[in-house]
Amino acid sequence: MTFDKKTLLVPVGDDDGLRAAASMLRSGELVIFPTETVYGLGASALDARAAYDVFEAKGRPHDNPLIVHIAYPEDAEKIAYTTKLYRRLADAFVPGPITIILKKREIIPDEVTAGGNTVGIRCPVHPTAHRFIELSGVPVAAPSANLSGKPSPTRFSHCTDDMMGRVSAIIDGGECDVGLESTVVLLSGEDSLKILRPGGVSRDELLTVCSEVTFAEGLSEGEIPLSPGMKYKHYAPKSPLVLLDGEAQRVKAYVKDRLSSGESCLFICYDEDVSEFPECGISIGGRDDAKSHARRLFAALREADAIGETRRVDVIYSYAPQRGVEGLSPAIYNRLIRAANHTIRRV
Repeated sequence: MTFDKKTLLVPVGDDDGLRAAASMLRSGELVIFPTETVYGLGASALDARAAYDVFEAKGRPHDNPLIVHIAYPEDAEKIAYTTKLYRRLADAFVPGPITIILKKREIIPDEVTAGGNTVGIRCPVHPTAHRFIELSGVPVAAPSANLSGKPSPTRFSHCTDDMMGRVSAIIDGGECDVGLESTVVLLSGEDSLKILRPGGVSRDELLTVCSEVTFAEGLSEGEIPLSPGMKYKHYAPKSPLVLLDGEAQRVKAYVKDRLSSGESCLFICYDEDVSEFPECGISIGGRDDAKSHARRLFAALREADAIGETRRVDVIYSYAPQRGVEGLSPAIYNRLIRAANHTIRRV
C-alpha cells in the first residue's frame, strides 16, 4: 500500500462531501470519520481487501480485531447473531459509546475479526457518523484513526497530522464529546456480561440492564483478543509518561523539585494547578471533572508530543488515576496506565 494518496478534506456540515466520502468507502477506499468517542479509520466491513488496508495504513498488528459500525441498532442482525440481552442493551444504550461482541455471520470476512468468530458491533450517536454510515450503505469496520500506538485522535487536526496521504478522505466533525473509545462488552450469559474495555458507558449504567457485570482479566498466551485494546501497548506519547501516586501537594512538590534540578518535564494536571506550572502544565480540566479528563486526555498527550517537537522533553508526569469501578474511573485508569506502560512512582 502506498501512502501518497490525494486526501479529500470534508468540512463540518458538508453533505456533498459526505456523499463523496461514502462513495469512496463503498468502492474500497479508506475514510476517516468522527464519532462521539474518537475519530475512526473506516473501511467497508464487507471488503476483506479494504480491511487489510486499514491495518497497513495504521501500522496495526493484524491479530487486533476491528469494530464494525452500523447506522441503526437493528442492522446488527445482518452481520451477527443477536440475543435478547443485545436487544436490552440496544434499547438502553444504542446509539451510543458501547460496542457489543456477538457471534459473526459469514458475511463479515476474517480480516475484520482477526480470524475470530465474533465481531464487535457499535452504532455511534454522533450525527455526522450516523449520516456517513447511512450514506455508505454498508457496515463500516473502523479502529481509531491514529498511527498504531499513538494517542487516539479526538480532533480533526489529530487525523490530518497522522493520516494525510494514507487515506482517501477525512471528515471533520469537531471535537469528540466523550474522548475515550467505547465500552466493549461480551455477553457471558442471559443476564450477565463482561467488560473487555471500559469506556463511556459505565459499569453502574450496565447494571441497570443486567444483574452481573464483571471486568475481564488479561489475555492468556496465544489467546485471540475479542476486542481492540486487549493485547498491545496503546496511547503512548513520544516521551516517557510517569504516573505520580500521592497526595496532590506531594505530587506538585515532586514536579517542582524535578524542574529545579534541571529536568525538562511536562505535567498533565488540573485547571487549579496550571498557574503553578506556567512553563510545563497541560490541563485536562477541573480536578473533579471526570468527563473533562476523559474528553481531553488524548489531546493532552498529543499536545505533549507537539511541545516535544520544539524543545527537549525528558519525561511527562501526570497524577496517577484512581482505580475505581464507578463512572469513568476505570476508563481513565485503563488509558493512562497503558500510555505510561504501567510506570507508577509513589511520592
